[in-house]
Amino acid sequence: MLLVFISGYLILTLIIGWYSSKYVKTSQDYVLAGRKMPTFVVASGLFATWFGSETILGASSEFLDHGILGIIEDPFGAALCLLLIGLIYARPLYKLNLYTFSDYFRIRFSKKVEIISALFMIPSYFGWIAAQLIALAIILQAISGIEFYIGVILCAALVLFYTYIGGMWSISITDTIQTIMIIAGLIFLAVLFYSKSGQIKLMPDNFWRFIPKENTSTSWLIYFSAWITIGWGSIPQQDVFQRVLSAKSEKSAFNGALISSIMYLSVALLPLFIALMGSQIAPGLLKDDRQMFIPNLVLQNTGLFFQIMFFGSLISAILSTCSAAMLAPATVIAENLIKPLSGGKISDQKLLKIMRLSTIFITIIAIILSFSRSSIFELVSESSALSLVALFVPLTAGLFWKKSNEMGAILSMLFGVISWIWALNYDNPYPPAVFGLFWSIFGMISGSFFQTKFLKDKQQHARQQSRQLEN
Repeated sequence: MLLVFISGYLILTLIIGWYSSKYVKTSQDYVLAGRKMPTFVVASGLFATWFGSETILGASSEFLDHGILGIIEDPFGAALCLLLIGLIYARPLYKLNLYTFSDYFRIRFSKKVEIISALFMIPSYFGWIAAQLIALAIILQAISGIEFYIGVILCAALVLFYTYIGGMWSISITDTIQTIMIIAGLIFLAVLFYSKSGQIKLMPDNFWRFIPKENTSTSWLIYFSAWITIGWGSIPQQDVFQRVLSAKSEKSAFNGALISSIMYLSVALLPLFIALMGSQIAPGLLKDDRQMFIPNLVLQNTGLFFQIMFFGSLISAILSTCSAAMLAPATVIAENLIKPLSGGKISDQKLLKIMRLSTIFITIIAIILSFSRSSIFELVSESSALSLVALFVPLTAGLFWKKSNEMGAILSMLFGVISWIWALNYDNPYPPAVFGLFWSIFGMISGSFFQTKFLKDKQQHARQQSRQLEN
């Protein structure tokens, strides 16, 4: 019976996606929903975009294993990111009337920076999408016993369908519905399991500790890395950017981001609370895969109504995250890689077609990656770290440092990514994300000053030659 309800919900999602396609007439409709979204829809979209498998399944397992320090990255870092977007980035970026972050890099720096940023931005989504497909496949396996690989393909096809035809219109409408499902389902379960447990029992030492126990530079760097991996790294991500730009006004973009930050942090605490109560009700389930602790807890300790509420909310969270993550890199491929190759002469309808076809390409890559990896939390973390070391510094410097220039942006991206990859594969006393961020900052400063000095020297040399000719 549970499978029947879940199937019905998935079919409803497909119908909504099909219905939304009638609003898609131009590429702007497909990418930004015509920039007509009110504040609540923007907030719901930003919240639902991030509230996915890593929040309910990944973060809850980290919480049970490591306490508060295990979840600094998500939900605390994720809520910080949305807050910073609202306070610092939403207004100046909304005014530029762009499609993608790479559009910004072209306007602020050069076409060369646009292309390089796109090449780094696109791969950052593969792991993110793969994490959602893994989660959906695991859920289907738990409910129906369907094979994992088949589940991945079925779930990918479902999300691809309504993203392909409806774009941001489809995502915005489904996200608003899914947000309501998520909040309602988690509140019901939190109340149920608290009533069964009755109290929060004594937890291990340092379980509730919010800052590192050891006062060493290494401990604090790891702690800092946890805050910034998503907290800063997800600021220059296209899916978040599209939500902000889909707002009907600058004020709606600003307010939507701030509201989503509050929503995310408060609602994201619910699965952690459910996991904590569940560990006291059914400690035997902790011996199994902890990413599946809450789903198994619900299946074995609740009736059909609560199972429908939970799995409906869980699937809602994952679908919304996955669909936005598919659309974002597809937009970048069409707008910032293929369109420039045509000399900017491509028609809007052809651009729209390329965006849709690009969602298929992105989905295939994510499916392949999902077959080779299994840790939801790690996949999401690595995706955010890549955008942190490659794009955060050029974006922020471009907005707030007038001396930043093309060479600084290019070296920032290259230094950041190369040093991050090196730190991941070799012994290094510093967290890879922090190490990459440091070199990204160094690249921006050194490159910008070098280009400025080079231009000054060139101008001075030209003036000297001019004087010699005059004499």
